[in-house]
Amino acid sequence: MSADTPAVPSVFEPDGPGREALDTLYRFVAALELTPTVAVHSIDRDGLVRFWNHSCENAFGIAARDALGRPLTQLISHPERQEEFASTLEAIWVARKSPPPRDWLVQRPDGQRRWMYSTHFPVLRNGEPQQIFCMEVDISKRKVDEQALIDAGTNFRQLFERSNDAIVLIEGNAIIDANPASLKLFRCADKNGLVGKTLLDFSPPNQPSGDSSIMADATQSAQNFIDGNRRYEWEFRLPDGSAFWAEVLLTSVTLDHEFLSYAVLRDISARKATETTLHMAAQVFENSRDAIAITDRAHRVLAVNHAFTVITGIAALDIVGAELPNLRTGAHEPSFYQQIWDYVAANDHWEGEVWSERKGGEEYPVWVALTAIRDSDDQVCNFMAILSDITDRKRIEERHRHLAEHDFLTDLPNRVLFLDRLHQALAAARRQHTKVAVMFVDLDRFKGINDSFGHHVGDAVLKEVAARLTGCVRGVDTVSRQGGDEFVVILADIGGADQAAHVAGSVMQAVAQPVQHGDGIKVSLSVSIGISIYPGDGEDLDTLLKHADIAMYHAKQNGRNAFSFFNAEMNAHVIERAQMEKALRQALANQEFELAYQPEINIASGMAIGVEALLRWRHPERGLLLPAEFMAVAEESGLMLPIGDWVLRKACRQAAVWRDAGVPVVMAVNLSTVQFMHDHLVESVDAALAASGLEPAYLDLEITEDVIMSNNEKAIATVKALRERGIGLTIDDFGTGFSSLSYLRRFPLSKLKIDRSFVDDITRQPADAAIILAIIAVARSLKLRVIAEGVETAEQLRFLQQHGCDAYQGYYASMAMPEPDLTRRHR
Repeated sequence: MSADTPAVPSVFEPDGPGREALDTLYRFVAALELTPTVAVHSIDRDGLVRFWNHSCENAFGIAARDALGRPLTQLISHPERQEEFASTLEAIWVARKSPPPRDWLVQRPDGQRRWMYSTHFPVLRNGEPQQIFCMEVDISKRKVDEQALIDAGTNFRQLFERSNDAIVLIEGNAIIDANPASLKLFRCADKNGLVGKTLLDFSPPNQPSGDSSIMADATQSAQNFIDGNRRYEWEFRLPDGSAFWAEVLLTSVTLDHEFLSYAVLRDISARKATETTLHMAAQVFENSRDAIAITDRAHRVLAVNHAFTVITGIAALDIVGAELPNLRTGAHEPSFYQQIWDYVAANDHWEGEVWSERKGGEEYPVWVALTAIRDSDDQVCNFMAILSDITDRKRIEERHRHLAEHDFLTDLPNRVLFLDRLHQALAAARRQHTKVAVMFVDLDRFKGINDSFGHHVGDAVLKEVAARLTGCVRGVDTVSRQGGDEFVVILADIGGADQAAHVAGSVMQAVAQPVQHGDGIKVSLSVSIGISIYPGDGEDLDTLLKHADIAMYHAKQNGRNAFSFFNAEMNAHVIERAQMEKALRQALANQEFELAYQPEINIASGMAIGVEALLRWRHPERGLLLPAEFMAVAEESGLMLPIGDWVLRKACRQAAVWRDAGVPVVMAVNLSTVQFMHDHLVESVDAALAASGLEPAYLDLEITEDVIMSNNEKAIATVKALRERGIGLTIDDFGTGFSSLSYLRRFPLSKLKIDRSFVDDITRQPADAAIILAIIAVARSLKLRVIAEGVETAEQLRFLQQHGCDAYQGYYASMAMPEPDLTRRHR
């Protein structure tokens, strides 16, 4: 055995086999070795001795090391009954049952003869006998006493009264006399408690074997009549309900010219309990799934069970007689194992996880429990080793550890393992005075992939990106997925910024290759990368991560598909952004937002037919801020949903006020992509209309071309749900995106809005004029109304009027203001 543990051996740890199970094994197996009055040995199918306990050494004068592995017939013989003994054993192998216990005359190698009372039983595994265990008690002295009774003649009465064994005289079946020892055994105050009764009166209806006591008694009596004497074991049941086992010697005798029988009864309850324990111990020993080895005090193996051979691949005969430490591998010096034995000698027990080696050389993890077995004099006489193969447990533990430290989708290290790797990389860099780079890698516009093609495509893209990132770095580096579309790379022991820039360029080039999905979808990608370098950009883990994140944010701000190194200006910008986010949250709580309204004018009539609600922020320090100054931060911080919901409810209430004042106009409200794609948009719109009392026909929601381009079934369903309620849907800033006419046909829209960039140069740029004409033509083909924004001159208005534009808005008619005059006619 070899250990993966420190030089000082470890003791019991809670992740080993159950303490209770080990204790049970110990008690059963120790019972085989420690029983002082019962000699226990076993043989296999070839008649070779497999087990030989300490009592066997005393009974037969043969040490265990000389008995194990040798044929039993070479160790002890049965004078004049050797063939009968061999037949008895063969019957056990065939019948798989224990024969009745009996006396055997045994001759030892030194010539001594002893009478042994023997109990044989097979030990089964999967229903087949593997060994025959024999439990033997030396009854030589008892034999002398019994013969004295038989030969006593006229002295019988004297021996009868003085015997320490219970003796009853029987005429027919009835007890006619009982000695003092029998009164004590049967707990009778005087002979009247026994005389006139039969032994059956003190017996249960059935014996433990299942046989009727009446039938079993008749069988024993008949055999006694034939043989003249009969020895058997019997369970008695006393009137108070208690029970005891007795060994009964039933003998026919002529006494005072009368033919009688006498029964000598010896209480063997303790021995029967011992036999039961030993029988169970033998079964446990043979059938345990854990390997068990028993050694002598010199650590030489005396016996091993079947599981030992299964687990180690070492046959019993190959290991018996060898020292248990020879099982070790070369991972530790011999002194390590000596420390273990020293610990057991001092504490009686040691447990720990070690590595062992199978017969073929394969190393495997094993949990070992070593226990000292002490004799009645409290001296160590044996050791027991229980070995549990924990290969599967270690594999499961490793799998759980892997799952706990790796991303479930990409199998890359997750944040837990990443932080540990970064900690190690920084520690090494401090010792070796080298540099470490941290790269934040974020996929550009990844959400659009999920929205357009579904999450199954998005997951496939993430796995492909993970593989490409791993291919761009060295084995000493770490690529981790932090969640979503964010990856972080640790470049350990690098030369400087040039090397980090080279890796970043390789990553951008690798990711830029289109990802071909199995559904025939080709996805193009780009990444934004932020880089911080130890020690210049930070000397601790948190600072480096923060600065890499800041640098990545700036790469996105500067147009995406780029990488950026951290610098102080970036940090200042991030601080400013954080302050802006905090102020935005306070603005919501403090009701600092307000709406301005810009009229939408019908070109034909010159009257206001609608207004567009425009968000303003009255900052307590900076004054009135337009959306361009804070909208990006609102979107990135997740505040667009509550802000957008506030705008929607406020605008609906104002439209209802104008309606009630006799100026019914359509209220146009811009929806961000995040707001439009939210699961509860329709519910929010319904709630705003219900709270204000505004009819759906007076609400127009403006969405961007990005929503149309997603061709997303969810977006289509949302548009349809809104249109079914009578709410108008306008494509805002039309012409600046890449709308497809086929996509537009799928959406039940109501209006297109021409972006102000085309209106600005309408009189100087023929191309812009052509685009406006094309937009109007598209609208007419789809039966949609057209509105132009940003109209500031009469010339621009005249052009739009001449080419069929329906409405306009801009400074030429009115600036955005809190309370515009909606009753004025415009020309």
